[in-house]
Amino acid sequence: MYNCIIIAGPTASGKTKISIELAKKLNGEIVNADSMQVYKELNIGTAKITEKEKENIPHHLFDFVDKFNDFTVADYREVAYPLILDLIKQNKTPIIVGGTGFYINSLLYNFDYGNSSKNEIIRKKYEDLADKFGCEYVYNILNEVDFETAKKLHPNDLKRVIRAIEIYETTGNKKSAMQNTMQTFTTALKPLIIGLTMDRSILYDRINQRVDIMIKDGLIDEVKNLVKSGLNLSHQSMNGIGYKEILSYLNNEISLEDAVELIKKHTRNYAKRQITWFKKLQTIKWIDLSNGINSEIINEISNEYLSSK
Repeated sequence: MYNCIIIAGPTASGKTKISIELAKKLNGEIVNADSMQVYKELNIGTAKITEKEKENIPHHLFDFVDKFNDFTVADYREVAYPLILDLIKQNKTPIIVGGTGFYINSLLYNFDYGNSSKNEIIRKKYEDLADKFGCEYVYNILNEVDFETAKKLHPNDLKRVIRAIEIYETTGNKKSAMQNTMQTFTTALKPLIIGLTMDRSILYDRINQRVDIMIKDGLIDEVKNLVKSGLNLSHQSMNGIGYKEILSYLNNEISLEDAVELIKKHTRNYAKRQITWFKKLQTIKWIDLSNGINSEIINEISNEYLSSK
């Protein structure tokens, strides 16, 4: 018997629209599972849902983490899991929406790697190595000890790269092992998992159009204001796709045209990694949105969820 719904899929695949329509039909409330949309003041570059787009549906875990703070998978689970259980007790339908695979897995499986203790000595060692030899040098170290995790991260995402190395050095286990050892769900959540897919060329067109809209809507000014507030690449929030590329433009390292093309390229690459990740989720039901979202699709998902009651 299902007690929640997960809407997973690559960026720009239509997760927001489907989640809103399902929430209307199923007395639902939406829980964010996107690692960038948790941050305050990062709106345009994260494609964060607007108040108008929410259509009065309650949304949780958006826009609540200070932009200067790190926010780990363990932090996410600590706030998201009890929230979802509370919604279930209230006879609401939690609709968990996002493209961050580690966040979703943290809700479905009991694992300890993400909760391994922090080791400031290890962190300082690799931060110093990055300062001396560059982020790529540290990334290559991770690539040697945990290839599966490395290929999901960008070399400039230094904090997550170092965290993965830290987990390996403090536990003796690879971070990626938590994915490889998952066979059955081990938490109280019983999700109907919906994966959104579409023809790859259509998805890439949607991604490219979304980036163009972000630029038009003021992404450059958003990054300028974040930098003025004191953010830089040492902060986790500024390592998201869209922010680091515009920052390179503002630092006169690349042209605006090149920055925009890099955002599109990095987003397309990220979408491919998301699809690969979600294909590993057991029981996921894929829905092709190449022809768009319609009432038949919403009814199909709703009826499957309700039929389990």
